[in-house]
Amino acid sequence: MRIGVDIGGTFTDLCAVDATGIAAVGKVLTTHDEPARAVEEGLAALLTDPAVVEQVVHGTTLVTNALIERKGARTALLATAGFRDVLEMRREHRYELYDLHIELPAPLVPRHLRFDVPERVLADGSVGTALDEPYVSRLGRELAERGIEAVAVCFLHSFTNPAHERRVAEILAEVAPGLRVALSSDVVPEIREFERMSTTVSNVYVQGLTERYLHDLEQRLRRLGIPGAPHIMLSNGGLATVDTAARHPIRILESGPAGGALAAAAIGPPDLLAFDMGGTTAKLCLIAGGAPLVTHQFEVDRKYRLLPGSGLPVQVPVIDLIEIGVGGGSIARIDALGLLTVGPDSAGSEPGPACYGRGGAEPTVTDADLVLGYLDPGYFLGGGMELDAAAARDAIRDRIAGPLGVSVEEAAWGIHTSVNEDMANAARVHAVERGQDPAKLPMYTFGGAGPVHGVGVARALGAPSVVAPPAAGVLSAAGFLTAPLAFDFVRSARAAVHDLAWEQVDALFAEMEAEGAALLAKSGVDDVTHRRIAEMRYAGQGYEIRVPVRGGRWPETLIDEFTATYRALYQRTGPEVGVEVLNWRVVSSGPAPAVTLRLTTQAAGGDARKGTRPAYFPSAGGFVDTAVFDRYLLTPGARVAGPAIVEERESTVVVPPGARCVVREDAALEVTV
Repeated sequence: MRIGVDIGGTFTDLCAVDATGIAAVGKVLTTHDEPARAVEEGLAALLTDPAVVEQVVHGTTLVTNALIERKGARTALLATAGFRDVLEMRREHRYELYDLHIELPAPLVPRHLRFDVPERVLADGSVGTALDEPYVSRLGRELAERGIEAVAVCFLHSFTNPAHERRVAEILAEVAPGLRVALSSDVVPEIREFERMSTTVSNVYVQGLTERYLHDLEQRLRRLGIPGAPHIMLSNGGLATVDTAARHPIRILESGPAGGALAAAAIGPPDLLAFDMGGTTAKLCLIAGGAPLVTHQFEVDRKYRLLPGSGLPVQVPVIDLIEIGVGGGSIARIDALGLLTVGPDSAGSEPGPACYGRGGAEPTVTDADLVLGYLDPGYFLGGGMELDAAAARDAIRDRIAGPLGVSVEEAAWGIHTSVNEDMANAARVHAVERGQDPAKLPMYTFGGAGPVHGVGVARALGAPSVVAPPAAGVLSAAGFLTAPLAFDFVRSARAAVHDLAWEQVDALFAEMEAEGAALLAKSGVDDVTHRRIAEMRYAGQGYEIRVPVRGGRWPETLIDEFTATYRALYQRTGPEVGVEVLNWRVVSSGPAPAVTLRLTTQAAGGDARKGTRPAYFPSAGGFVDTAVFDRYLLTPGARVAGPAIVEERESTVVVPPGARCVVREDAALEVTV
């Protein structure tokens, strides 16, 4: 048996998979003070014999939350003389041109802890100014005396020649052995000064916190009797050991959302839109050619949710998804203009939505869905958690309906549809920017709240159908179990394609592949495959696109691949200028595990209809008697006409009037909109 564990902002999801498919699932409230405690409690309830567990794969939002909440180590920055303020000057880009009160996230390192180090490496890797070693030695002692816990070292052009950074690490290890030190040439050895500096600082800022958490998790699993150390989900869709994840914590920044995208790719058609809505956020991801898209530019702590440039940039490989602050726990309110807004702040699990009965008084999306009749207060989490419908009505009446002068039901419907429109708008922008038409893609929905809102989002998008797989409420945790052990590497070597010699390129790739094979060998993986990628652009462009490197005639094959990729993205070719390569990448991975994500506890049949309850559908005139079905008793081929509600323990599928639902052979529910 293998276990996937996904810690979210509200719930911690667990999924157990054996040779036949999904054997058991669980969902417990996240314990924010000790996240690993919820994992331990959930596993203790899920397992009867921990000794049969072969592997635990874990994803977490710990790093993201630490960066947003500024709960990392007290960190200093060592930069090339004259460049310490790059971290604050950023790119001098205004993400909202006409906003006079534009807000940017504060740097993780304040100015009095950023230091100019006398040294200079030139663009070609030669040394312009030698490193002032006595200065570094004095500074290291002073930082240790002042209680600094971590140091980020980011020198100019260190991706070409890392000698000065490595010497600084040696000196600091001698004079201040207690300091954690991160070198930009190790964390992100590629061009672009600001992004490299921001990523290096972020990595060492959360390193201590991540190490403590992962070791706590290891101890708790050992105490439960689970053999072997857990594997950690990386943001790029691969797995890493605890030691690797602790050394590069920035690589697990988006480990939780990656699971849902992997699950959708494993069970769906080659091209689809994956929609994951949990308690705190909603994530949307394009699956193209059977795999999620990957990007190397990501932002944390955006001050404006959908505007690039308003957050902390992190230059690491992540599955290319868009994440917005709307989930089941997102708080609804009336803004200064008298308009209804939802999120991005969330009630989380403590105190949670008003209906949880844990002290929450703010109206949330879950409260609205309960008032509308979409959720059964006696069957939430399969009856494991009773919801307070009266508290939900009171919160919406006092905070939303009363101030707006509408009924509680109208206010709840406003919250529900506002969230749907927000997610549809984000999905539309995300898809179009990547050359896709969302109206032509089926939407796969999961997460505890995803199936409730899936059809509403699909209708707003014009998508043809919505698919809710089995165990949709915990599918991100299941997706972790489809991932291989993998890591990726990068080298910056900017040059025109026609100026390159294949022997030099091959040597660069061979160096990275050897590094990947050695890293995976430490985890016991001998069968390693390598995927080669070039990041290319037309000469004069500011940004590049990812192009597969397949060999063949050099350089014609590479240029042909670039032209085809460029045309697929932008529906045209570029100007008649030369083509250049900026970065070379290698993705080294072990074999993907053989796993089926079919629910093995599906019943053999019976009367699936549980009864009826009133549910609110304005298109049908308001509240209408709506048939309620037990998903576990619906067999393949069964058909359900809307309005209807299909319930399982971890999620609920809402089929509105005019929609039709069929149970597919794989037990997934497909709703035709």
